[in-house]
Amino acid sequence: MPVTQLDPQTALVVIDLQTGIVGMDGLAPNSAADVIARSAELIGAFRARDLPVVLVNVNAQPPGRTEIPPRFQGEIPEEWTRLVGELDVQPSDILVTKRSRGAFATTDLEQQLRDRGVTQIVLTGISTSAGVESTAREAHERGLNVTLATDATTDSSADAYAYSLANTYPKISETGTTAEILALLPPA
Repeated sequence: MPVTQLDPQTALVVIDLQTGIVGMDGLAPNSAADVIARSAELIGAFRARDLPVVLVNVNAQPPGRTEIPPRFQGEIPEEWTRLVGELDVQPSDILVTKRSRGAFATTDLEQQLRDRGVTQIVLTGISTSAGVESTAREAHERGLNVTLATDATTDSSADAYAYSLANTYPKISETGTTAEILALLPPA
């Protein structure tokens, strides 16, 4: 469903724009550089309006048995989990480190958003069919309105990206480009 509106208290949630993930090969259809640039544009706009900015990174595999072998044995190196510099982390940002695909399951993100009266989130980041989608599903299940910035997300597979946009997001969110989302923000 195309983006129609943003609630007065909307937060921007940026998923996994960290050095180890943005450096992956084969991201499609959007490059990591484009996703970072568009996310940074949205971050600037949200900050200018005193709307919450949430920066999420991941530093562990989800708990339990998985079919995908872990990349790292034990702790994930700090240099792999560091948020990219273009995000320009500010003291007002909400920093969340997750240990699961979605940003809600293993963190206090829901409480952080509730404490700020947030009723909607705009999502950007990597990967559209994994961390971003899991976060979108979790947010939807918690009663938050969800919007996906389609040109500020990407995936390790163009097919997975297209499938998520065609089949998952229409059921749980609205979608729009960075420009469409920026046009819906109130004046700064």
